Amino acid sequence: MSYSIIVPVYNRPDEVDELLDSLTRQAFTDFEVIVVEDGSAVPCKGVCDKYADRLTISYYPKENSGPGQSRNYGAERASGEYLIILDSDVVLPDGYLDAVDAELKATPCDAFGGADASHPSFTPVQKAISYSMTSFFTTGGIRGGKKKLDKFYPRSYNMGIRREVYKELGGFSKMRFGEDIDFSYRIVEAGYKCRLFPEAWVWHKRRTDLRKFFRQVYNSGIARINLEKRHPGTMKLVHLLPMVFTVGVVALVLTSAVGRVLMEYDSVERWYLLCALPWLPILLYSLLIFLDSAWQNRSLKIGFLSIAAAFVQLLGYGCGFLEAWWKRCLLGKDEFQAFEKTFYK
Repeated sequence: MSYSIIVPVYNRPDEVDELLDSLTRQAFTDFEVIVVEDGSAVPCKGVCDKYADRLTISYYPKENSGPGQSRNYGAERASGEYLIILDSDVVLPDGYLDAVDAELKATPCDAFGGADASHPSFTPVQKAISYSMTSFFTTGGIRGGKKKLDKFYPRSYNMGIRREVYKELGGFSKMRFGEDIDFSYRIVEAGYKCRLFPEAWVWHKRRTDLRKFFRQVYNSGIARINLEKRHPGTMKLVHLLPMVFTVGVVALVLTSAVGRVLMEYDSVERWYLLCALPWLPILLYSLLIFLDSAWQNRSLKIGFLSIAAAFVQLLGYGCGFLEAWWKRCLLGKDEFQAFEKTFYK
């Protein structure tokens, strides 16, 4: 068996159905699928049974322990030379496994990953969120499949690794957020070769609304501080930008509020500029996001939604980052004391 595809799932049978359907459309067929049900209240066993005659598929229910430990559970039962970790909310293009196999035959490596994109069938909100997660103007394009990278760190929505390397490194840690980046760092730090496969991309649905998206990126901001503590020196300038953006936006809004108070107190228009000017950079940034997203998605509606998604992405991440910085760096708490809810026992 060449590949074992491991999919942890929690209450998402419909998404698993779409993922498994896309796997039946792969021209390359030397693979098995391992679905690990992580204590779901809405199981997907019926969905998996539906594909039993078209895929080499195994279904394992277990108690809830989080996606990282569920991937480890699946890896222990895998037989493929390479493990491919996929999130349950991704869909594969028809040539995904062909692209993976071609890359490995041309230039072998120990671990790999690919980018993600939005599918035409995704909702406008999902497309806006996808834009905010991959755009140069929000994340510096670090999740958009950039080819020119000093080092590449695959994410768990689309990650491959040689099974023997997985076993040697012990798989994913018990971190609840950022566990995939932690694993990628450990792969590189152990001296294994890790590459981006540009053609091995997936469609990734991400969150379905902005409230859930805020919680996701907030936790990612927390994880960034925890990751820096675990792997000193891994924090780059691009990781600081959401925090700088958050502080800047708060400062601009407070400055505008002070200007308005002074206008009402003085009844003089000389405070008008202090009230109005702080909004100019916010409006200009919003216009930039709107134009870029509307052009990329060929949709004015998605352009407008991308403004909200971009602010949620940057402010959510920035707030989580600042909270973690306060608790971990200033108060000196360890990662379990500071964020007990972000670790599985």
